[in-house]
Amino acid sequence: MDEKKFIQYKKLDAFITKRLLSDIYPEAPQEPHLSITRDMIERTSQYKPLSKAKILDAGCGQGVALEIFTAKGASPIGITFGQDYLICKDKGFEVYEMDQSFLDFQPQFFDIIWCRHAIEHSLFPLFTLEGFHEVLRDDGILYVEVPAPSTSAFHEKNPNHYSCFTALVWASVFEKSGFQIKESMNINFTVPCGPDIYHAFWLTKN
Repeated sequence: MDEKKFIQYKKLDAFITKRLLSDIYPEAPQEPHLSITRDMIERTSQYKPLSKAKILDAGCGQGVALEIFTAKGASPIGITFGQDYLICKDKGFEVYEMDQSFLDFQPQFFDIIWCRHAIEHSLFPLFTLEGFHEVLRDDGILYVEVPAPSTSAFHEKNPNHYSCFTALVWASVFEKSGFQIKESMNINFTVPCGPDIYHAFWLTKN
C-alpha cells in the first residue's frame, strides 16, 4: 500500500473510532419495536424457513430478534457494540463486537440477514450492502427495515442516523449493490409526536 492510501485509510479509521463509536447508545426494547419485530420475523419466515437457518442479526440491540430466532430453531449470530453487546453475552447469545460494514464471516455463510434499524447508521450503505451480499447465500433473504425521513419523528435528525433515505432512494441503493426487491411495505403507526413510518424490504440477490 502506498503512503497516500495508508494516510486516507488511517483518517477513516480514526473517524470511525472516535466519532461513530461515541454516537452509539443503548436502547431498551419497547413498543412498537417489539410487536413489529415479531410480525416481520413471521413474514420473513414465509420466504425462508427459520428452523436450522443461519441468521445474521446486524445491529442486534439487546437481543429481541435473537431470542425469537433461537426459539424458532434457528442459529442466529448477533453483531453490535457497547452495552448491548454485554447484555446479549449475558443472555447467552452468540454475539460479536463487529461493525456491520466490516463483516468477518466467510462468503455465503448466512441463509438470512436481518438488518432492522441498523443500516441507517452506516456511513456508506452501498459498501455495507456489498458486504451483506458477500456473506449471504445465493438463495438467501436479506430483510432491511429503516425509519422514513420527514415524519413527525424527524429520524433524520437523530445524531447517529447518517443514511436516512426515502424508500425510492433505498431501492436504488439496493439495486446498485446487487439486490432486488422481492417485497416492500410501509409500516405505519403513531407515536406521541404524531404519525410515523418505517420502510421494510425483503431482498434477494440478483
